[in-house]
Formats: sequence, structure tokens, C-alpha cells
Amino acid sequence: MLNEFISPVRKALSRVDTLPLLAKVSPSASKCHSQEELAGYETSQKLSFNCAIEIGKIIQPGWTEKEAAFAMETWLRDHGVKNFFHKPFVWWGSRSRFDGVRTYRDFLPTSRRLVEGEIFILDVAPIVNGYISDIGFSAVFGENLAFKDAQKFLANLREEIPNLVQELRNGAAVWCAIDMKIKAAGYENIHSKYPFGVLGHRVHKAKNRLDLSLLNFGWQSYWGFTSRGLFGQLLDAEHTGNMEGVWAIEPHIGGSDFGMKFEEILVVEGGKARWMEPATTWSMARDRKVQPTGAVS
Repeated sequence: MLNEFISPVRKALSRVDTLPLLAKVSPSASKCHSQEELAGYETSQKLSFNCAIEIGKIIQPGWTEKEAAFAMETWLRDHGVKNFFHKPFVWWGSRSRFDGVRTYRDFLPTSRRLVEGEIFILDVAPIVNGYISDIGFSAVFGENLAFKDAQKFLANLREEIPNLVQELRNGAAVWCAIDMKIKAAGYENIHSKYPFGVLGHRVHKAKNRLDLSLLNFGWQSYWGFTSRGLFGQLLDAEHTGNMEGVWAIEPHIGGSDFGMKFEEILVVEGGKARWMEPATTWSMARDRKVQPTGAVS
């Protein structure tokens, strides 16, 4: 009964992409962006993936999630980042499918140590010259056949998503189509376990000052979403609003003892959708000699 009331309200609120009294300071992000703005987002995303790749190369069995998260944040600050939409999240093995996650605090990096052969996820969202990016990077150290199968599935899903957005023109329909594809392939939909069950969210320009955060999220994330009405900024199973703009899309799948995802920017302009970068490196396998393999795009 409660869901019968909440669902139509959420759908209506998802069509709100700015609040009248705050429109001047938090304008709608449901728009086509200039080439200068798109270049800003692309620069931010490239730096984010470079961070994940470089830290992914040096992570070893025995590292804790906290150590990897600290290494990522240090790398980004050394490369000029002063603020974050959210600081690094790191999940090893079964935690990458959110086993044992009951509260929001459980998402945060822990002292759990990486075991050889485990799949892991690195996720970070820096602000670079005011431009937010949000990336997810999946990797494995050692042999893991499940990683290769999941990598192939996600690579194919990545190819399909722009067409789904163009054809369906509805966030809720895209969410449901991807949910069906994940389950048909024998995986579990892990992004349904995220707060609000989001498949993605808008990214915005942000104030590049005041390094304040709560539970890993910078003040810019809370302000950027709530000052624009919140639900129009989230691509979930109730989203029926405008899809125009720049989105961080993050399909997250789960196997028996692992989770795996990619996350990168999707640009939607005039009903057309495309990935910000056509050949982004979002996953990596490493052998025991610490040699990265080729990427899937």
C-alpha cells in the first residue's frame, strides 16, 4: 500500500530538475552543454581513470580497503584535486557485491585485506576545475574466470546503453531493461542496493572550494542534488523526467562471491546518447608479475 503511494510521487518528483527559489544558484542540468563544459568533464574523467589504473597496478594481496582508498585520494591530491563529489570507495571480494552492507556506513572502506584472485572495485568522484566526474573501475589480481565472463558481459552492456537511452527515452524504462539483461545473464542487480537503487546520477559543475565531507561525500554532492529537487538527478526505477544532460552511469552486477561494475559519463543531447570517451579503460586484470592486461572498451 505504501509503495502504491510513493511510486507515483517519486515519478512526479523526477520531472523536477530545479527549484524555483534556487534556480539562479543551482540551474537545471537538463540541457545541452557547451564544448568547453564537455571538455571540462572529460578532463576530470580522464584524471579519475588514470588514478584508478595507476593505483590498480600497485595494489597487492594483503592491502586493506582503507589503504587503497588513501592511496587513491593521495594520488588525486598530488595531481591537483582539492575537493571531491565523493572520496574513494574500495570494495574487495564479496564486499564488492555488498555482502554484509546494512547501513550507509558499511559502504565505507574497511580494514578487510585483499586475497589473491579476488575481484575488487575502485570508485571515486573528484572535482577538477569545478567539473565533477564519477568513475567505477573493476580489477582482479591473479586468475579468476568469473572476472573474464563478467568483463565481457559488462562490455557488451556498455555498447547497448546509448541505444537503450535513445530508443526508450525514459530513465525508468532504461533501468528496467538493464535489470532484465543482468538477471537474464545469471547475475544479480547490485546497483539496486545503492541508496535509492540508482543506476546513475547527473553530474554538475560545482564550487571548487571548502573541502568538507560527510560519510565520504563532499558538501557539493548533497547541495547539488537537493538544491535541484533530488529525484530528477537520480536515474532509478522511478525516473520519468528529462534525460538531457550529463550522467554518471554505473551498472553493477553480482556473482556468487563478487561484484563488478563500470561507471563513466554518458552525454545525452537532443535525444542522442554517447559515452564521453569512446574507449574508456574501466577494467583490468593483473597476473602475479604485476603486468596489466589490455582493457575492454
